[in-house]
Amino acid sequence: MAERVNQERRRQAIYGWLLLLPAATLLSIFAFYPTVATLWSSLFSRGTRRRPSEFVGTENYADLFADPTFWLVVQNNLLYAAITIPVSIGIALAMALWANSKIPARGFVRTAYFTPTVLPMIAAANLWLFFYTPGLGVLDQIGSLFGIPSINWLGQPETALWAVIIVTIWKEAGFFMIFYLAALQTIPEDLKEAADIEGASRWTYLRRIVLPLLMPTTLFIVVNAMINSVKLIDHLFILTKGGPSDASKLILYYIWEMAFAFFDAPHAAAMTIMILSVLCIVATIQFFYIDRRTHYQ
Repeated sequence: MAERVNQERRRQAIYGWLLLLPAATLLSIFAFYPTVATLWSSLFSRGTRRRPSEFVGTENYADLFADPTFWLVVQNNLLYAAITIPVSIGIALAMALWANSKIPARGFVRTAYFTPTVLPMIAAANLWLFFYTPGLGVLDQIGSLFGIPSINWLGQPETALWAVIIVTIWKEAGFFMIFYLAALQTIPEDLKEAADIEGASRWTYLRRIVLPLLMPTTLFIVVNAMINSVKLIDHLFILTKGGPSDASKLILYYIWEMAFAFFDAPHAAAMTIMILSVLCIVATIQFFYIDRRTHYQ
């Protein structure tokens, strides 16, 4: 009897490992191995034909911390994230609330909000060039009607990053709206009826019932928005290429530039490891602290 139980346990264990094998294989090939290889590469110097790479430990990380351009890029990325994340989420929530209400042509409104999301970022950036081009762009054409002089939105350090931020918000808000819209449709109508019976206002219903029930969705969107804030660089290639004077350069674009323009793979690997470390810390906080306080138990 005991032997039969042991055989059944072994059979179930083998069955479980077989189910995990495809995912584990893909993660090992496309996630774990590249991460380890990148970490290993970050510990070596840049090699040439005459001088092979050597083990330098954390010297590449020290070089980055001493590089003023690196800190400027980090500052740009922090500002980029601090603006795009809350603004795009707020707009997405407002759009979802409106698109979920009983309004005429509700399907058209939802489609219009979601349309920017289906556009590739390269296409979206090229579209926004028609707004930002000095003298010919839509913004300058509208400004000329009010006597406002032409502004080089993408060619000035004061406005370049903000122009990129606006494109990101326009692109991301519709994507986040879909998650909010799906979550709103799962809220039972009984709650709205009960709130109406109690005489609760729309604002009270939104603040006390809807927003708490949307917190798991909000947390999911915040995590995705944070990841997007360090991975979206397509529009930089079209709009600013990180300029002028590195005013709109973001961390992932700097990694690409370091690896493929300056051919400095070790420093690019070091920056990649730092980004992964920050994202791991954020994921840990989200899993062990925020997630437990977000869901109703």
